[in-house]
Amino acid sequence: MIRAALLALVTGISVQAWGQTAPKYSNEFLSLGVGGRALGMGGAQVSLVNDVTAGYWNPAGLVMAKGDIQLAFMHNEYFAGIAKYDYLGLAAPIDSMRHIGFSILRFGIDDIANTIDLKDKDGNINYDRITGFSAADYAFLVSFASKTRITGLHYGANVKIIHRKVGDFAKAWGFGLDAGMQYTTGRWRVGAMLKDVTSTFNAWSYTLNDRTKEVFIETGNEIPENGLELTLPRLIPGVSREFILKKFTITPAVDLEMTFDGKRNTLIKTNFASIDPRVGVEAGYNHLVFLRMGISNFQQVTDMDDKKKTTVQPNLGVGIRLKSLSIDYALTNIGNSNNLYSNVFSIRLNIYKQKKT
Repeated sequence: MIRAALLALVTGISVQAWGQTAPKYSNEFLSLGVGGRALGMGGAQVSLVNDVTAGYWNPAGLVMAKGDIQLAFMHNEYFAGIAKYDYLGLAAPIDSMRHIGFSILRFGIDDIANTIDLKDKDGNINYDRITGFSAADYAFLVSFASKTRITGLHYGANVKIIHRKVGDFAKAWGFGLDAGMQYTTGRWRVGAMLKDVTSTFNAWSYTLNDRTKEVFIETGNEIPENGLELTLPRLIPGVSREFILKKFTITPAVDLEMTFDGKRNTLIKTNFASIDPRVGVEAGYNHLVFLRMGISNFQQVTDMDDKKKTTVQPNLGVGIRLKSLSIDYALTNIGNSNNLYSNVFSIRLNIYKQKKT
């Protein structure tokens, strides 16, 4: 039944009210990543990121952004264009020690058919009664980063506002904080990112008319109630090192995403923490052309023969730098499936003020 399918979608996107425990998966659109460079390396960026995308990966890295203004944009589509994911970032120096950044992310499915009113009160089907709506998640990040008096050490923080909307049926507003640091010594770089420091909350509210509630009941779905959804803190330490061979550079990087909400389907899982490694490497020539690869999203799955095996998400990428313009491409595999490859393109531009003569 078409109406049942629609209501399954709406209730699937909605959340449970906050009770004794927080849901394991909340605001997951913020785990998709941004930037062709980062995604080509499997997301191993906490110690390595040094541009405007640091507002997402680790705000401490903003102090390394070049130019008087640095801009970045990314567009990506999933599931044959059904879902669209967009990112826009801006970074600028406040002075020689401090930077500020702004990021906007949107993940959404548009033009979803609303068939709740497909039938009139007499049971007659009228396709003119079909309307459309969007289910979209938005994040707005304001980032600050600063160097310290200790050479090579810098820190940063994010203030993020979350807005999630499912047509006119449901919406949520949320607020959260992130904090990060990076330290460079020689060719070594270490970093750490603490996401959702104080837990990030989404306050959900629902607007359901009598007809919608009736369809919920007819299809065996519970009528959702206003509630609070929490995203618990997670810690991501990382390390990387740059090797220089004449005009060539090779930079391997490793991040360990650690969650503390019980066992997850990750490579390392205990009652205290689950750890999901992200491993990547970038090879560059003369700081102009780059080849990247990485693996992430380690999971244990059960096949048709009831045998368990470990799967990973492979990632490949290339990049080119043309003076102040960088163009990056990544081929990623979402869901550890052979038919869910996604092409990611992103651009980054350094803008310099014209010097007075």
